[in-house]
Amino acid sequence: MPLDFTALDKAQRLLIEAKLKPLQGTRFQPTGFPNLGAATYQGPGGVDMLLVESAQSMANRLEAVCWDEVNDDWVEPLKGLPVVKVVDKGNKPLTNSVLEAHRINSEYIARAKGFDVISNDIGFKKDHPLDVRKQLVPALLKYDPNALLHGVFLEEIGGVIRLPRTLSAFIEAKDVQVAASGGVKINRVEPTLKEGEGNVPYSRDEYTGEITAYFNLDLAQIRAFGLGENVEKLLIALALFKIQKFLDVGLRLRTACDLALEGDPIVTRPKDFTLPPLGQIAETLPGLIKTVRDEGKFNGNADGVTTVKYEK
Repeated sequence: MPLDFTALDKAQRLLIEAKLKPLQGTRFQPTGFPNLGAATYQGPGGVDMLLVESAQSMANRLEAVCWDEVNDDWVEPLKGLPVVKVVDKGNKPLTNSVLEAHRINSEYIARAKGFDVISNDIGFKKDHPLDVRKQLVPALLKYDPNALLHGVFLEEIGGVIRLPRTLSAFIEAKDVQVAASGGVKINRVEPTLKEGEGNVPYSRDEYTGEITAYFNLDLAQIRAFGLGENVEKLLIALALFKIQKFLDVGLRLRTACDLALEGDPIVTRPKDFTLPPLGQIAETLPGLIKTVRDEGKFNGNADGVTTVKYEK
């Protein structure tokens, strides 16, 4: 059954929430930041809050569930989507625009031989205004549509070439409490050695609390791209695939943060939209990809791959 996006026609945002819980026990380990550690804060009313996973990390995770690293290709429903692959000077695979945190602005792509084709299609001229809708957006669709969802900042070309995220996500917990513990690194031969080489006791902070994942798809921005109805449907379906796939297979965030979905995800806006299951989205995507490719909006390669060579 094809996806029905009618309920989204007048909506500015698609907002989704998913309750999560530790797969075992009650403790979990949040993301940490240099010189800060865990990001704890007080929410409205003095509720103790904790950032479990940041927006930038979630973007990477939503991309990772789309890529089959064993076969160096999109997962099955997404095959044929454009992607930029990087090979080294020996023509061995190096990386690609899905896995690179900065997408096509990665130094391995933007400084590679062959990137000039992409740069020329964007058509940026120094000391001239950039028409994001007419120059940048069609080029991203052609070579790296993933960036239309997760944003890009092409500072390697020009400091004004940027596109904000269309799909944002984060995970936070409320009513949190510290679950303090610790351990000892054992040296079985010489436990009295100094400077971390002998026995080393250490402390460890994990947390308990109510965990929720939040997803925000900017439908107004997708329409503002001006890429046509079929591309709009493709981008929405791709975003929904990422969300449902992440909730299905991507919830092992860290060794001590292995989570599970608690109940079905909920659409909080618009209220009359029903979130389609992963299987239905996966069945619909190949047809949408073919339709947009047949419209000539992707690069000319049948597999969607643009290859560049990083020779440093």
